[in-house]
Amino acid sequence: MIGRIAIGALLVIAASTGVGRAADPRYPNWPCAQAKVPEISLAAVWAGPPLDDVQNKWKEDPKISALVEKLAARRTPLEDAQKAITDFLTASAADKTTAGKLLFAGLFDSLNAQRSSVMSGIERVTRKQREAAEKVRADTLALQALQNASSPDQAKVDELSNTLLWETRIFEDRQRVVRFVCEVPTTIDQRLFALGRTIQQEME
Repeated sequence: MIGRIAIGALLVIAASTGVGRAADPRYPNWPCAQAKVPEISLAAVWAGPPLDDVQNKWKEDPKISALVEKLAARRTPLEDAQKAITDFLTASAADKTTAGKLLFAGLFDSLNAQRSSVMSGIERVTRKQREAAEKVRADTLALQALQNASSPDQAKVDELSNTLLWETRIFEDRQRVVRFVCEVPTTIDQRLFALGRTIQQEME
């Protein structure tokens, strides 16, 4: 059961959730300390030859498509991904430049899409957290009113106390997940930059 002191703590949680006012008003549902950059800039991760002539063509090559899928997966260690690039481009000596451009075009498209999906998920959870914070606040005030009644209904007090404990636990668990997931877009940026650099080195 939640006591009167704990009620004050719950009201603090509901008021200071980290999902209230966004740092950037353009993105009201973005909770991360890292600034939201909707898309990776090609110029920020690629200093190789222009990709205009290979855009979307990487999907037409089964070998490139399969390799892009493997390299883009975060479960593939970066070192393994870099070795796979080196092996593939070494075997493509006859047309290494085109193969490298196709490979990076595929990585750029795939990792940008992956990144956008992660950011959309973060914002979706933020909206749910805002609703959850309001529910915690409303239920906390309702519990406070029940406890302050001249003849408290103990059954209702106990029921609402248990509900609040559960709601608060779910809310705090989600907050921990969001803090972790906020790092993922930056990790994707770094992966794309590192793989792009490997491709450029092999092309040279």
